[in-house]
Amino acid sequence: MKTPVYLLLVFGVGLSLSASSHAQLGDILKKADAALEKRDSSHLSDDKIVSGLKEALEVGTTNAVALTGRHDGFLKNEAIRILLPAKLQPIGKGMRLLGMGEQVDDLEIGMNRAAEQATPQAKQIFIAALKKMSFDDARRILTGDDTAATEYFRRTTSTDLSTSFTPIVHRSMEKVGVVRQYNAVIKNAPGGAALANEFDLDKYVVGKTLDGIFLMLGEEEKKIRKDPAAQTTELLKEVFGKR
Repeated sequence: MKTPVYLLLVFGVGLSLSASSHAQLGDILKKADAALEKRDSSHLSDDKIVSGLKEALEVGTTNAVALTGRHDGFLKNEAIRILLPAKLQPIGKGMRLLGMGEQVDDLEIGMNRAAEQATPQAKQIFIAALKKMSFDDARRILTGDDTAATEYFRRTTSTDLSTSFTPIVHRSMEKVGVVRQYNAVIKNAPGGAALANEFDLDKYVVGKTLDGIFLMLGEEEKKIRKDPAAQTTELLKEVFGKR
C-alpha cells in the first residue's frame, strides 16, 4: 500500500518534537486527512514536492546523526552497540571466564567511541545526497516501503561515508588504544594467535558504524510513517492546503 505523501513529508521533522506534541496527534491527522482530500494537488509542481520531501529528510537525517554521533550514542544503544567480531566472541567469553573481562570491555568501548567520533561526518554527506535527489528519486521514496528513504541514503552515500569514516576511525582507535587492546586480547586469549591476521579492525568498525546509522535512520523512518507528529512549516501548509 502506498504511503500518503503527507506522512513522508513529516518524516524527520517529527524527530525533534516533544512528547506533548505527539499527544495532539489524533486531531492533527484528522485535519490533515480532511485537508488532503479537499485540496487540488494540480498546482503543486514537481519542484515543490521534491523540496518538501528534502526539507523533511534533512531534519530527519540530522537528528539520526545527532542520536548516534554523541557520547554513548553507540555504546549505550543495545541495537547498534559494536561488539567483538563474531569469530572473536568465543575468545572474549573465555577471557571473561579467566578473569580478563576488563580487556574485552576496553576493546569494545574503544570501538564504539571510534564510531561515535566518525558519525558526525555523515551529516554533510547526507545533505549532499539530498541536493542530488531527482523527482524520480522522490517519487520512489514517496511511494516506496517503510524504509525507502533509508535505502536511498544507503545506496547513494555508503561509499562516501566509508571513505570519510575510515581515517577518523583509525585515528580514534589509535588514540584510545583499541589496536593495543585488540592485540592484547589476541595475545592472551587461548587460540587467539590463529586469528591474529584474519581481521581488518578498521574495516570492521567502519562497517558496523554504517550499519548502526542506517538502522537508526530506518527505525525512525518507520516510526514516523506510522505515527507522524504535528509540526507544520510553510511548505507543508502549502502541500496540505489550509487546515
